[in-house]
Amino acid sequence: MTDPFALFDEWYAQARDTEINDSNAMALATADARGRPSVRMVLLKGHGPDGFVFYTNFEGRKAGDLLENPHAALLFHWKSLRRQIRVEGAVGPVDDATADVYFATRSRDSQLGAWASDQSRPLPDRQTFMDRFEAASARFEGGPVPRPPHWSGFRLTPERIEYWQDREHRLHERRLFERVGDSWIEGLLYP
Repeated sequence: MTDPFALFDEWYAQARDTEINDSNAMALATADARGRPSVRMVLLKGHGPDGFVFYTNFEGRKAGDLLENPHAALLFHWKSLRRQIRVEGAVGPVDDATADVYFATRSRDSQLGAWASDQSRPLPDRQTFMDRFEAASARFEGGPVPRPPHWSGFRLTPERIEYWQDREHRLHERRLFERVGDSWIEGLLYP
């Protein structure tokens, strides 16, 4: 049996070598408390046996969905490799220390943008956002930009991981790993 995280590391390393832009891009599917789905692209910012981490404004729709219904699915699709990985599991916020460490690695403009944006809310015009960005820039001029209290990350703890490899004539290979307690069982799925 193969370790699903070692296999992820192998495929992800190959994607970083072959994908032109954003090899860490993944589709994040959520559903609100009433079960209405939504999907969007986010960037993977950490991964390992404890899960897959991404960051966002906690006042936006995706965070609202995840706080109401803490289950989600991820999809990595690397077209140049003809591969995809699907991950499903429970989601929870990362701790403040983890969020602070990551936020400090972001570019200053990205940090300021986190202060300026009311993510997913209506914006009357682009200039309003740019004015808010300039106000945040002036507010933190000459010093570090702290992480906003409404900005943090989520960790998806996988319960299922499927590795899909394209094959000729749609005879694809699908390997499924499912968590059972602290272990993983591996099987195959028909294409």
